[in-house]
Amino acid sequence: IGANFQSLILSKRLRGVIDRLPVLDTIGLEHDAEWRRAYMLLTFFAHGYIWGGDVPCDRVPPSISVPLLDICDHLEVPPVSTYAASVLWNFKPLFVDEDIDDLDNLATLVTFTGSLDESWFYLVSVAIEARGGPIITLMLTAVAAARQGDSATVTRCLRAFAERLDDLGELLRRMHESCDPGFFYRRIRTFLAGSKNMAEAGLPRGVVYDDGTGTSQHVEYSGPSNAQSSLIQFFDIILGIEHRPTGEKADASESEREGRRRAPSHNFIQDMRRYMPGPHARFLNDVGNVANIREFVESRAATDPALSTAYDACLAMLSTFRDIHIAIVSRYIIVPSRENRARSRSRSPEAVRSRQQNLATASKNETRKKVKGTGGTALIPFLKQARDETGEPSIESWAKRFMSRQTKVSGQNDFFLGKEEKAELIDEPAVEHGLAGTWTIDEGFGGICNY
Repeated sequence: IGANFQSLILSKRLRGVIDRLPVLDTIGLEHDAEWRRAYMLLTFFAHGYIWGGDVPCDRVPPSISVPLLDICDHLEVPPVSTYAASVLWNFKPLFVDEDIDDLDNLATLVTFTGSLDESWFYLVSVAIEARGGPIITLMLTAVAAARQGDSATVTRCLRAFAERLDDLGELLRRMHESCDPGFFYRRIRTFLAGSKNMAEAGLPRGVVYDDGTGTSQHVEYSGPSNAQSSLIQFFDIILGIEHRPTGEKADASESEREGRRRAPSHNFIQDMRRYMPGPHARFLNDVGNVANIREFVESRAATDPALSTAYDACLAMLSTFRDIHIAIVSRYIIVPSRENRARSRSRSPEAVRSRQQNLATASKNETRKKVKGTGGTALIPFLKQARDETGEPSIESWAKRFMSRQTKVSGQNDFFLGKEEKAELIDEPAVEHGLAGTWTIDEGFGGICNY
């Protein structure tokens, strides 16, 4: 199956092949690398099975579910494709004597489409993880130095951290080099979708991982998301950045927070730790217990301007990194989503009914819900709030002004961010009349000259 994975998806024969498989056994798995490889393969097979037909399938058969659930217990991960499956455990170096933070020395092990675009999408994150890995030991050194009151060492570590964050931003900017936004939205993103908040995409109750006992229940999981990167979450923890539930403001009154407590809010970033390998999540919890950089810098703000400047530079670089991410999300998801709605309004009802149902074709209904990511969360509000929260701990006034500045409205002289935000139009398919038909004057999408 692995050798012919893309062909089986393309021919829509993957489900039939998996249905005929015997229940696989995990008894032969010994080393961690083998368990991880098995997890990566089975989650790709499961997502291909769920999303690889004309309509999604809400049941994963025992041949895949039984070994996958066993492997997930061993690795302490959920039975769904995660950042670990698609990125951390899905690459190899082309030349073992060269660095793995070089995009030109990386290759993926498995993809859904067999395309360069999909491989590049994963490998950019692989390179970021490899380039950013040394930051962990660097900042743990800073934590130890802060305990000893060694301001010079903490300042040196923060400066190196800021420089490395700038390198990560440059790697992220390379996403557009070999990953086409339209292809990502229509072909790649559909297979990366989870089963949580996916009613419009065809999974109203989630997915059943059939273990053969007849008692399996529907469950809902988020798909892979960069928020599942333990490295990115490490940055926030070590710098003392606090993320609130999406939509909650920093200056919310006690009554507003009490109201939110009555209607439980969802802290997406915190929830994403459930999708990390168990040791990664525990490491982050341990780091959170010892992180002291923010308190150390604040205690010396009046006497050590170099320390404050180095800390603020880290916040500024991380905020810039998140700005780059927002621009990529806009170009790869928001803009294609609008184009998708525009096309759907020019199709006949028959064409709309006959098309595949998945995350790419799910239209916005009358409630005008926001575009979701593969993780199942509203994209832009979440990303912008995370970016804004990054600058909140800044020490010096210039940093506060810099990171609280209002960026230009999406689309103002910016090709990557698309058109200016406007009221959402209800996505109802319109009959295609042709040039000889009768056209109505509509200020929305459509018309002879629309394209």
